[in-house]
Amino acid sequence: MAYWLMKSEPDVNSYDDVVNRGVPEEWHSVRNYTARNNMKAMKLGDEAFFYHSNIGKEIVGIIKVVALAHPDSTAEPNDKGNIVWECVDVLPVKKLPKPVTLETIKKTPELANMALVKLSRLSVSPVTEAEWKLICKMGGL
Repeated sequence: MAYWLMKSEPDVNSYDDVVNRGVPEEWHSVRNYTARNNMKAMKLGDEAFFYHSNIGKEIVGIIKVVALAHPDSTAEPNDKGNIVWECVDVLPVKKLPKPVTLETIKKTPELANMALVKLSRLSVSPVTEAEWKLICKMGGL
């Protein structure tokens, strides 16, 4: 299993919104090639931290991949008629008992090389197993 971090603006789509819908969520509208390629690399059952960006700036929950990369339903075809943007579908797994803030992550030496810190604008990024375990512990799991 691989681990990831996926960002969403909580005023647009929060972790609680995903939980309340209770159906697989298409992680759509990502328009960055690296983020798209990260989703294309995801496997069924991979887990991701759900990160509230802009407001809160904190990891609040865990989601899992339930559908492999497929054309993004919000994407327009390019000039050749192809959809180049893809996404995965996710379901919530659990809310962290204690959100882990970006400020806390940046102050934690073991997380200094985390993609969230180094590639701060990337909306879908990999997380190492060591980073995953540490953040889960910091979040009360």
